[in-house]
Amino acid sequence: MKEQKNKKTLVGPISINTKGVGFFDILDKDSIEIQPEFVHRAFHGDTVEISLTGKKIKNREQGKVTKIVKRVKDEFVGVIDRHDGSTFIIPDDKRLYVDIFLPNEPKVSEGDKVLVKITDWESKNLEGKIIKVIGKKGENNTEMESIVLEKGFRIEFPTEVTTEAERIKSEYKAHFEEEVKNRRDMRKALTMTIDPADAKDFDDAISFKDLGGDQYEIGIHIADVSYFVTPGTKLDRESEKRGLSVYLVDRTIPMLPEVLSNDLCSLNPNEDKFTFSAVFTMTGEGKVLKEWFGRTSIHSDKRFSYEEAQEVIDGKKPGPHQLELRKLKDIAQKLEKKKSNEGAMVFDTEEVKFELDKTGKPIRVYKKSRLETHKLVEEFMLLANRAVAKFVFLSQNKDLRKKGSQSVYRIHPKPDPERIQTLATFLKAMGFDLKNKDGVVTSKDLNALLKEAKGTPNEELINTATIRSMAKATYSTKNIGHFSLAFAYYTHFTSPIRRYPDVLVHRFLERELKGGKIEKDEYQKFESICLASSELEKKASDAERASIKYKQVEYMTEHVGEEFNGSITGVTEWGIYIEDKETKCEGMVKLRDLDDDYYVLDEKNYTVKGEKSGRKFTLGDSVRFKVVSADMEKRVLDYKLVS
Repeated sequence: MKEQKNKKTLVGPISINTKGVGFFDILDKDSIEIQPEFVHRAFHGDTVEISLTGKKIKNREQGKVTKIVKRVKDEFVGVIDRHDGSTFIIPDDKRLYVDIFLPNEPKVSEGDKVLVKITDWESKNLEGKIIKVIGKKGENNTEMESIVLEKGFRIEFPTEVTTEAERIKSEYKAHFEEEVKNRRDMRKALTMTIDPADAKDFDDAISFKDLGGDQYEIGIHIADVSYFVTPGTKLDRESEKRGLSVYLVDRTIPMLPEVLSNDLCSLNPNEDKFTFSAVFTMTGEGKVLKEWFGRTSIHSDKRFSYEEAQEVIDGKKPGPHQLELRKLKDIAQKLEKKKSNEGAMVFDTEEVKFELDKTGKPIRVYKKSRLETHKLVEEFMLLANRAVAKFVFLSQNKDLRKKGSQSVYRIHPKPDPERIQTLATFLKAMGFDLKNKDGVVTSKDLNALLKEAKGTPNEELINTATIRSMAKATYSTKNIGHFSLAFAYYTHFTSPIRRYPDVLVHRFLERELKGGKIEKDEYQKFESICLASSELEKKASDAERASIKYKQVEYMTEHVGEEFNGSITGVTEWGIYIEDKETKCEGMVKLRDLDDDYYVLDEKNYTVKGEKSGRKFTLGDSVRFKVVSADMEKRVLDYKLVS
């Protein structure tokens, strides 16, 4: 939201492209464009004050930066470059349109990648100092660390934090039996974890007990991180600062030190563990008859991978707990059907996985399979998240004396009508009709569209376009519901090892169960944490995508000159974007390289068309292409169409 200081002055974040042109967005209006000479040392993401110049270029309102209100960051990753006896950093982020000068001769070599902190924003070249030498440009470890550091995350934990974590471990062992007495003991209940085969930490487990008469006790047990990470400690402050774990192609940057994430808090098999649980008495049809929330102790009997659990369910592999897994699957399917009938949207988007060699080089890229066991775990986690949110919200609002109480919710606003109208136009060009009224749409309308598109050649493209048309899910102390899930109450309770908001939800739930409340003066504090966590989540997602893109480009370096089958995922005035159907590696065919005609963009119909021949390239079209080049530094792929 932009703040208007006067009729011609606005304050808000600025976007910068690789050419140094700035853009300032105003709600319900086209962006104000700011030419490079009027950007005045503002960089991408900075909060700035701008004024309108009263001029227009190609019908776009022009402006200029009058003040830098707040810098979004002061640390950047780049490559050492020596020129005329001076040392500079060439930034990885090409939106940083100037190089960084190092006034003090550093002990580094040309081609090293480093993390620098800006010390002078006003000099001819930005001036900075080196905080960390990451490694040689092009090496796998260097490039992966660079992605994380560029997004503002830290890899190593401060010594005082790891020391505190080790102390907590020793105290845990000493007080274990005493603490067990304060919890519901569920160590004899059949309990299992189902996770990816390469998972290092396990923060959720499911227990199952047949009560007879078509009734079942199903427990969703979540690592009790809030027992170990308490308010005001160094560990808590570091967890809040990190916000979440960051997942790259070849590594995880954890939110918690390993002694907690992989040991104390991880629900490892054949170990007694502390958990915070949501326990439900349910029928075989998925109806909840009774619910209970509280701290527990459990013992995981079996660690399944998704694939192993699926093989047991299918009878393809002999294994324990087949009857229990099959019943859990049946109940999960009932929950999924009910959720869908109520309007929850189902996105079957495809994810890619990489097989890497010992050096981290990708030797295979493939699409990740979505199994029934993925859906099994997902449905029970959704059940717990929804139930906890509803319990806390209704508990707080039934007692006026507790009006100051708060919690953290996972919210998803209704989509912007203008974006939905744009989506409807896009879909119409592909032969689909989206039911809406002036851009107002329900989740049921969108779900009906997704079901209609399922199984068609354009299913993946339509899923992606629909996701992009919607608002982002965020954290908030204000419960407005979750649009795409069609839930009135929803929170994140199930992953406190890797998400700080989940730790807060555990604390709020514990306080609610004990009859406490959060005072009114704490409201702003928790809302600030929600905003910060949402922003960190976006940065982590950007880092994950950057690591995937890097590995896709690296994979294609070994396949330059080869031909593949793809589909068109984007059309612009400068090129056609194509995604390989098997590896999802996306590259671009430049329009200037199409030498059989002069091609222009038909923006309304999402098509590129030859002026003489009338030949068309439209979103979703299947095409054959050749890999022309793979640029690791720019992380881009150039393709050529094959007739």
